[in-house]
Amino acid sequence: MSEDVNRDLRAARRADTEVRIIEAATALFVERGYVATTLADVARHAGVGARTVYVRFDSKAALLQRCLDVAIAGDYHRVAVPDRDWFQKAMNAPTAQERIRRMAGISAQLMGRTGALLQVAHQAEAIEPEIAERAQAARAQTHQAIAGFFRKLAADGLISSENVDWVADTGAILGQAETYLLLAKTMEKTIEQYESWLVETWTRLTQNLADLGG
Repeated sequence: MSEDVNRDLRAARRADTEVRIIEAATALFVERGYVATTLADVARHAGVGARTVYVRFDSKAALLQRCLDVAIAGDYHRVAVPDRDWFQKAMNAPTAQERIRRMAGISAQLMGRTGALLQVAHQAEAIEPEIAERAQAARAQTHQAIAGFFRKLAADGLISSENVDWVADTGAILGQAETYLLLAKTMEKTIEQYESWLVETWTRLTQNLADLGG
């Protein structure tokens, strides 16, 4: 067997092991919470040796973060969300309404995949500085991405540029994970209702842009 084939087989085994670990960890985090889940538990549920988990993830916080990354992206490829084709399609659709619909759909799918894990992460922030730091960085990245979406709408001439910074910041806050979790908890909105709410709210923001204070 050639070295290339051996290398491909090893890579495939590593990828399969990661999938098993992430799937097991995600299920346990959601079922038991962060504190009650151990790396040893994850190893048993994934059907791998404990050392395999410890070698790949040097802490439980790192494992939770990888679970979140996979849930956010929807796959195991290490490609940032703003660099993905579906995000770029939302940023460059021909009309403002189509861009808003696409971005709301992305946000809804993201929350659908990550909602339960995000609640676990929020609980863990209080005791894990690493998670708290990554969570704050994620909020900043989300704000930058969504605010940039609105600013690009204005730059492309699809909405008024007047007061666009205020609307960009407001729209970005509405798209944060905490907003979704609050809506789901207090108003019991489903993912589909959340998506419709985002479309309506973002549309109203952009349609009344010139009348909104900055």
